[in-house]
Amino acid sequence: MSRPKPLPSSKLRTRLDPTRIPCDDSRTLPRSAPRGSAQPRAMQALEMALHIRDTGYNIYLAGEANLGRTYMLMDVLTPRARKMPAPPDQLYVHNFDDRDHPRLILLPAGKGRALKNDLAQTITRIRKEIPSRFENDAYVKKRNELLERFQDIRDKLLKEMDSVAVGKGFNLDLDDAGGVTLYPLIEGKRLSEEEFERLDEGLRKNLKVKSDALLKVMTGLMRQLSKAEQSFSEGERSLDRKVMSEVLDAHLKPLAEEYNSACACAVLCDYFEDLRADMLDNLDSFVAKQDTPQQGDASGGSASEETLGRYEINLFVDNSELKGAPIVTEDHPTPANLLGCVEREAEMGALVTDFTLVKAGALQKANGGFLLLHMEDILQHPAAWEGLMRALRSSRARIEDPDDGVDTTKTKGIEPEPLDLSLKVILIGDEELYEQLTEHDDRFPKLFKIKAHMAETMRRDAAGVKNYLHRIGRIIEEAGLPPFTREAMAGIVDHGSRIIEDQKKLSLKFPLVRELMLEAAALASMKGKKMVDGATLHNALEARHYRSNLYEELFMEEYDRELIKVATSGQAVGHVTGLSVSMYGDFEFGLPHSISCTVGVGTGGIIDLEREAQLGGPIHTKAMMILKSYLLSQFAHNKPLVLSGSLCFEQNYVGVEGDSASGAELAALLSALAQVPIDMSLAFTGAVSQSGSIMAVGGVTRKIEGFFDLCVRRGLTGRQGVIIPHDNTDHLMLKYDVLKEVDAGKFAIYPVRHITEALELLTGIKTGNRRKDGSFTPDSLYHKVDRRLAEMGRLATRAFRSR
Repeated sequence: MSRPKPLPSSKLRTRLDPTRIPCDDSRTLPRSAPRGSAQPRAMQALEMALHIRDTGYNIYLAGEANLGRTYMLMDVLTPRARKMPAPPDQLYVHNFDDRDHPRLILLPAGKGRALKNDLAQTITRIRKEIPSRFENDAYVKKRNELLERFQDIRDKLLKEMDSVAVGKGFNLDLDDAGGVTLYPLIEGKRLSEEEFERLDEGLRKNLKVKSDALLKVMTGLMRQLSKAEQSFSEGERSLDRKVMSEVLDAHLKPLAEEYNSACACAVLCDYFEDLRADMLDNLDSFVAKQDTPQQGDASGGSASEETLGRYEINLFVDNSELKGAPIVTEDHPTPANLLGCVEREAEMGALVTDFTLVKAGALQKANGGFLLLHMEDILQHPAAWEGLMRALRSSRARIEDPDDGVDTTKTKGIEPEPLDLSLKVILIGDEELYEQLTEHDDRFPKLFKIKAHMAETMRRDAAGVKNYLHRIGRIIEEAGLPPFTREAMAGIVDHGSRIIEDQKKLSLKFPLVRELMLEAAALASMKGKKMVDGATLHNALEARHYRSNLYEELFMEEYDRELIKVATSGQAVGHVTGLSVSMYGDFEFGLPHSISCTVGVGTGGIIDLEREAQLGGPIHTKAMMILKSYLLSQFAHNKPLVLSGSLCFEQNYVGVEGDSASGAELAALLSALAQVPIDMSLAFTGAVSQSGSIMAVGGVTRKIEGFFDLCVRRGLTGRQGVIIPHDNTDHLMLKYDVLKEVDAGKFAIYPVRHITEALELLTGIKTGNRRKDGSFTPDSLYHKVDRRLAEMGRLATRAFRSR
């Protein structure tokens, strides 16, 4: 097997030739890419769901953060919503039959606001006109005739009552409430109660009999007076209603006819009829009379205001400004904000409510259109989530007035008429949440039947690059950025590959791309440039790295001071440099680690110190088992393996997870067994299989750069480099500093397919081949390992027999 050759710089990063961009700068960049063309799978799902009107075909948009999920939805929904009709206005009005159940009225968009204003003005005109109508000569004359007729009857009856009483020897006394009291007369003098009690018993009994008989007569006459008073009240009421009807016919009737004709709404027609009837029944709220026969009339100003409050309109949802269907995004979906609520006001020490205090939520505002919710927001409010599920399952939005039964200051709540729902709810979240909801909430898959799955990457082919350039143009246009030169645009495309560390793909996390472009534009402005060129973009990347790499720099300082010991030159037995990726916030960087192995005679096997210290994760533990399996497959054909050994990440005090260091750990183990030193100028990353194949790992670009930066700080020797899996070659998007030193022959990247290739690079000797007799090529690495294992087996056997 020939020694692996280092990769040329052309293989370490893909670069878009700026001359292949068909324009000098972004001002002439085409922007004609179809909407959502970078997300065809998600687009197909969205189009399907948006064309199905059946219930349950709501959408779950699954994708990681920074994929521009909301942006894509708005990009798709906005043109569609513009072509859709604006949904009706939603109004709540007083229910004259049951005040605790306000009625819902739906009117064409814009008619709700107009009706609210027109009705308020109409009520004002009615209130202004009615007093004058009750003061004009014709009304006053007719009422005075009724009053004079009543007063004549009343005076006649009162005179007759007084005459009858005097004739029977009694004095008549009528109180304000219409009560009759009779006092005896002796010699024309009215007796007081004390004087009556001093009379002899016989006379008192005689007077009592006469009084009772006379009281019956008086009661009959009082009934006649009451009938006369009732007749007057009925006549006056009939006269008042006639006048009120004339006023309502002049003002309310035309309004009702106008809106009934324009809106063709049966509920509104019924409301106008009920409104007219209620105003007639409560005409005292519009005018107060001072000379009615009854004293102490209770229809005062406060009662009038309470009555007039019933005639208001609660413009629950006003769609007058909409140009199409609504697109509502609720960022704080509390139960009230999402589902609507019934508010209360303090009044005389109690919390009261009515239909005017019913407030709409996002669900009602989005009816007839689209409601967008982020899962991480709504799941913070379980009551809102449950309310949403109930509403979608019943296709009705019911506004509930929660009452805990404890607050005694609350009056009885109201139950507004529910709204029939017709909308698409789109939940925005990640794949993990989707799986959890599908598994644990039976309602979810029935109500959200369409999953639109957003990809994180797209192919970096001619079509993909063209699409990317179109998106760059849209970002420039929408953000109002200065023009970008073709060199800058080529750099942005390359950055799209570096984000995901893949030469064959581009990242679809356009918000991150947009952030870089904004920062580059700001730098250009600070330097007085009218365009963003390639150098400015590079400076923006460097500035971003400097802002974020404080922790990386602190680690490097610890390497410099040898507080963390990692060799970049020399040789060591049982030691190898492994690589990992650390993340602080959104900043990732590679770090080298010293991996060591010790072996000896025993039966303990290979001990994973990370696992023993409870620092190793399950994937790392599995990798250690694979390592042991490889050892058995190579060296236990004709003998048992009798050894004790330990593997350790030196100076590691945090969790270790993943299998990307298993290749390096195997190299350290074989070096310790063979007592062959490893070249510490080389770092190694790669996962090993049971057959010894080196498999791809993540973060290879950051890992290489981490070791490279340490070598640069200590001085490049020309021997340093990194061994990587051959399958990771396409994942290299190394910074230009690395490419420069590779071209100068001071640093190298070696791709390997098998552990034997890596071992030959690390040790400088052949690993050897197994011969027919089971032994390995003499003086090869595996020959030394096999011989050491055999010797350890003999020592173990001898020790066992000596016991």
